Amino acid sequence: MKGLILFLVFAASLAAPSIRRFDNEKVFRVFPQNEEDVQSIKQLARVMQLNFWKPHSSSFLIPKAFVDFHANVEDSQVITGLLDEKGIKYRILFQNLQEAIENQFKKVGDPKEKRFSSPKYQTWLEIATWAYRVSLKHPNLVSIVHAGDTYEGRPILILKVGSQKTNKNGIVFECGVHAREWISPAFCQWFVNEAIRSYGKDKTMTKLLDRMTFHIVPVLNIDGYVWTWTHDRMWRKNRYPDPKTNCVGTDVNRNFNVSWGIGFHNDEPCSEIYGGSGPESEKETKALASYIRDNISSLKAYISFHAYGQLLMYPYGYKSKMAPNHEKLDEIAVSAVQALSTLYGTNYTHGPIATTIYPVSGSSIDWTYDKGIKYSFVFELRDEGDFGFLLPECQIKQTCMETMLAVKAMANSVVTQEN
Repeated sequence: MKGLILFLVFAASLAAPSIRRFDNEKVFRVFPQNEEDVQSIKQLARVMQLNFWKPHSSSFLIPKAFVDFHANVEDSQVITGLLDEKGIKYRILFQNLQEAIENQFKKVGDPKEKRFSSPKYQTWLEIATWAYRVSLKHPNLVSIVHAGDTYEGRPILILKVGSQKTNKNGIVFECGVHAREWISPAFCQWFVNEAIRSYGKDKTMTKLLDRMTFHIVPVLNIDGYVWTWTHDRMWRKNRYPDPKTNCVGTDVNRNFNVSWGIGFHNDEPCSEIYGGSGPESEKETKALASYIRDNISSLKAYISFHAYGQLLMYPYGYKSKMAPNHEKLDEIAVSAVQALSTLYGTNYTHGPIATTIYPVSGSSIDWTYDKGIKYSFVFELRDEGDFGFLLPECQIKQTCMETMLAVKAMANSVVTQEN
């Protein structure tokens, strides 16, 4: 373990590379009303370097559903003119993306009121140091597994959280598969901290930790996450370079061995949703999949945390067919979103992945479900687009508190089903 910490410190001590800036670059929300509008946006995507935020590819554009994308300064001027000319409705979410990135860390409220201060987004070094610290400080509740290494050699950590009682079922929390979705790792940290703090005090959490082991992956796509801090805040994929092109990165959540290479697979290495050269071609995917296979007999639920959109979804993503236990999945989702809404009134939509957001091949949720983990879910956390991937630090606490209510409801349902 000391060797891993030394590696992390050494990596952090290297000279910091230049960070990409987004001065005056814009993020558009466009509302195509018909197929002609859709084709116009797709044409823009073919001739310009648009970075699609939602959906993640122009392939999934449909009439009557908004699309968010980021464009550089020069293209933004052209896009505005063309949309106005064609009468396509739109609004600009961010007039200056760089300013929005910086505002993510903007302090709010009275700094003297520290007990009300929000948690902060943390670098990978800070997250890894935190993980080792809580495992050493609370060995009765937390242990660390080194599941493998990333392409760039960083350790993929899994925290096992629960009491020391044996023969318990497990729930996996997967966070940070997409690098720019910072609220995801923030929630995994929040969950671990709250589980430790409330054990023996909160009846529901104590029961869950006595009956279940939570396998927490605080950041799966570590190399990509580091890149968002040091190079490019908007980076999504991992950092594996394609040997045949100048393109870098695979979408780890398109790399699992379920409907890989068929259906909605993308084989263009430069694409934001590139599925890799083969199923489990990425070290991150292989490490997590191997861990799941090694523990499959005890794992009863799997929850992946993403952003943004305020959605709670379940299989399938790669086909429109309903999952065999669709009714039970929907029942759990309903109870979760209802519990979540009780705190701040935040509204979540729920349903199967393919019909609730868009079709997906090679996702972790479909893979775990088909491997036998019949309670597999994916969250798209706050918000609905006002901040998108740049949710301010001042909203971390509220987001995590309401999500905690949903997760406890889901875990309690699993405990009830399995006992």
